[in-house]
Amino acid sequence: MSTWRDLYAGQVRPDQVGQELTVAGWVARRRDHGGLIFIDLRDHTGIVQLVVNPERAPKAARTAHDIRSEFVVRAQGEVVRRAPDAVNPNIPTGEVELQVNELEIVSRSEPLPFQIDDEGVEEPIRLRYRYLDLRRERMQRNLRLSATVIGAIRRSMEEQGFIDVWTPSMTLGTPEGARDFLIPMRLQPGRFYALAQSPQLFKQLFMVGGLDRYYQIATAWRDEDLRADRQFEFRQLDLELAFPTREEVLDVLEQVVVASFEALGRTPPSRPFPRMAYADAMLRYGSDKPDLRFGLEIQDATALTRDSQFGVFANAETVRYLVAPKAFSRGELQKLEDFAKEWGAKGLAYLVYDENGEVRSPIAMFLSEDELEAFRAPPGSTVLFVADTTPMVERVLGALRLHLGQDLGLVDESRDEFHWVLDFPLFLKDEDTGQWTFVHHPFTSPAPGHEDLIESDPGAALSQHYDLIWNGWEQGSGSIRIHRQEIQERVFRAMGMSDEEARAKFGWFVDALRMGAPPHGGFALGIERFLALLAGESNIREVIAFPKTASGSDPLTGAPAPTTKERLDELGISVKTQKA
Repeated sequence: MSTWRDLYAGQVRPDQVGQELTVAGWVARRRDHGGLIFIDLRDHTGIVQLVVNPERAPKAARTAHDIRSEFVVRAQGEVVRRAPDAVNPNIPTGEVELQVNELEIVSRSEPLPFQIDDEGVEEPIRLRYRYLDLRRERMQRNLRLSATVIGAIRRSMEEQGFIDVWTPSMTLGTPEGARDFLIPMRLQPGRFYALAQSPQLFKQLFMVGGLDRYYQIATAWRDEDLRADRQFEFRQLDLELAFPTREEVLDVLEQVVVASFEALGRTPPSRPFPRMAYADAMLRYGSDKPDLRFGLEIQDATALTRDSQFGVFANAETVRYLVAPKAFSRGELQKLEDFAKEWGAKGLAYLVYDENGEVRSPIAMFLSEDELEAFRAPPGSTVLFVADTTPMVERVLGALRLHLGQDLGLVDESRDEFHWVLDFPLFLKDEDTGQWTFVHHPFTSPAPGHEDLIESDPGAALSQHYDLIWNGWEQGSGSIRIHRQEIQERVFRAMGMSDEEARAKFGWFVDALRMGAPPHGGFALGIERFLALLAGESNIREVIAFPKTASGSDPLTGAPAPTTKERLDELGISVKTQKA
């Protein structure tokens, strides 16, 4: 293999007994048995046991006495079988060991801030010493899984006729739902590049330019609050097709998912993936990324309660409920109400059915026989109601459904549920400005036949936007794009953008649409989210080599950090310090 080793530590096997081999790696542990010294030597493939006998190799024995955990060593010796009572069935090399003839300390290690095999290390310490954390089996597994999946994705894309084309990261900012990271331009003080939130407009230009099928494992940057499924910088499988149908785009992604599962030796999900309309998802699950591994569907009671004697129901825009398979106590109901209020609800009405099927509720007296009959649930269950505006009802019951799914153990963790959410609205009202804004991005095409609704009824216009969902995690979004310049300009106007403002921001792009743009559409798959679920991780930081913390800091390098006044002056920037 090299002058340093003949094979990896985890590759030593019984069929090599009698051979003289050289191995190298890190000392996982050292045990001195009052003569014989045992060393577990580790590399990324596993562990092999070294045995240093002072009678066989006195110089190696003297060296072994100086060795400590995480020293890098090289050992040469003979592969022998372990005694029957010393066989370790838990590791692939457990039937053999290396009787050491020569032992060399390649590199020494100071005492570590944590032990490599310690599972209780807090994340800030792990990230501060990430190079040590990377030696752990968990991180080795996750990063190698990542490499396998990326390879499978590339093979799948190329088999489907896509070509890999690089796009610039420094560009003009575009509205894509998050803040841009800005880069000051030294040669033009007061002017800034933006780090691309995605290659969105560039990939559309590829279609105008006749490339037909483009893809890229692209890095994207978004200045938004960090959480378990979000980082400032991340990768996405970015792709675009010319002359596609929606189904053709979905088929491309389904092939990528299947190829990734197969590369890992896992049974892939069945194709085609189920489809669900956005309106149906919001009605039944209160979410545009529903977790389908459990039921607990939301039901609508708005029409039934229009004439209810219970004023909270009768006067609400929307009344919906779900039936939990448990008769909650008063204390449990109070905690559920507190949870609902955290999500914006004014309260949480309920009907509790005990084991005998008798109802317990302060609102039961206000409900008619027809209402009580419609809401009747099995013994040992609770009906939970939210009455408010439609968006509020969806938000609260969607969160409550997920909370109860986990709390009551309803989620089937053994299932992988992929599905598509389709037919999103083209616009939504911005809560702060009251203006119409995009749901996906402003380059998403209206659904066929909905073009005239852009001006007449923006809230009713549907789009050709689609999301891929896996176990309640949005894996990515895509759409069929606007390819006609006049439709694009109408969308800008509907968003309250003047023709002059649109020209200043997107004139270069609209010009391209004037020059023979084909119908086109694409998708962006969040690589880290996809990898996290493949690795069984709940946080994407566990599949990223050097992530940021939730506060946006990098404990390893100390970034972000102040810069010098000279550098700021060179860039024409002044910094406003926040008052304490």
